[in-house]
Amino acid sequence: MISINSFLHREEFYDLIRRWMYGDLLSSDPERLTRLVHFNNAYVSRYLNTFSSWLIQSFHEAPLKRVRASTKAEIKDAICQNTPYTNERIEQLISDYHHHPEYYYRETPFQGYMFFVPVKGKYVYVGSRRIKRVKRLAEKAARRIVDRIFEAIKIHAEALAYDRARSAGIPIKDLLSEPEDMLSEFLWAEKRMQDDLKNHRPIPVDDDLVINDVAGVKVLLENRDQSRIIQVLTDSPDCEVIEVEPHRGNYNATNILVEHRPDKDKILKQSLSKPLLDFFSSMGIDRKEVQKEFEQWVALGEETVTIEVIISDYQEMMESEIGRCMHEDRIIDQRLRQEYRGHLSKNVEYLLEYIFALSVSKKTHIDSIPVKLWNRYLPDYFEGVVMGLYNIPPTNFDI
Repeated sequence: MISINSFLHREEFYDLIRRWMYGDLLSSDPERLTRLVHFNNAYVSRYLNTFSSWLIQSFHEAPLKRVRASTKAEIKDAICQNTPYTNERIEQLISDYHHHPEYYYRETPFQGYMFFVPVKGKYVYVGSRRIKRVKRLAEKAARRIVDRIFEAIKIHAEALAYDRARSAGIPIKDLLSEPEDMLSEFLWAEKRMQDDLKNHRPIPVDDDLVINDVAGVKVLLENRDQSRIIQVLTDSPDCEVIEVEPHRGNYNATNILVEHRPDKDKILKQSLSKPLLDFFSSMGIDRKEVQKEFEQWVALGEETVTIEVIISDYQEMMESEIGRCMHEDRIIDQRLRQEYRGHLSKNVEYLLEYIFALSVSKKTHIDSIPVKLWNRYLPDYFEGVVMGLYNIPPTNFDI
């Protein structure tokens, strides 16, 4: 159903999501899912550290300084300090940020590192690397699936309109549809798709949907250096540039998709982190066994992964973090512009969020998938489902 191309064992993930959309649960799914998410996060973190450090260092003679960041406040603060250059617009952005920090989504979680180089005795921000958080990954995967489902429902509804036109003996272009007719046809088509899912009939959305930006690197380069980055990537035997997409408008940058071949042997020389081993240990899994499983899992995984590289200059990066095109504003706008908001759409969102929430909950067994795409739910129900993953009892004041 959907392929996360920065991950290993993508087919296994694809298969699980597809089956769960039809309500098919295997008893082994919760443990498989836990390993898929946590092992992939460990693997992505390791290859992304190596790749991002190599790529950004390629444009600087001085050694990089790497600093972990867990909120966007740390990045927004960093870019406003020790600026590589300034002008009236940059000074205005920094002044606005310092006067009204509460406007800038400072508490937004961030999972990654910032990179700095020394310039005249001060450290200047030159880029970052991040792994998309599971909440955002679930949201993006759901949006891709919902968009494809919406297209399929519209095709069904248009077929009904065509039948009406044929019955009336007129061309489809001459058919005047009342709003009630159009709504009825859409709702019928939506129900037909829900029935197909419920009865395990194939639905016309099985074309591969891909997410390529779970592993991301942002590189700050001024115009004279930006053209060099393609050559640097192309010259590497471990990289292949598969797409270059310039963005022009409120935010000017270039997105590059890179197919990268990580050095698995080098990655496997690094032991899994103590927090990750603690997590599996709390589930009753021996630490040495986890390390051994990870090594086998990496060895059997795909040889290449996809990394998104974003290139912009310093001022454009400022616009994307605290200026006219803040990343957080763009996320909110994407949510507001979603065309299809019916029950099926919401259920896909619930299901994908549950899949990723389950992976971090330490649950090793569930009796059934609690979200069926053909049912109707209120948000209150799903809140209780998520709370149950963490053994939080429902609030009951009538006691």
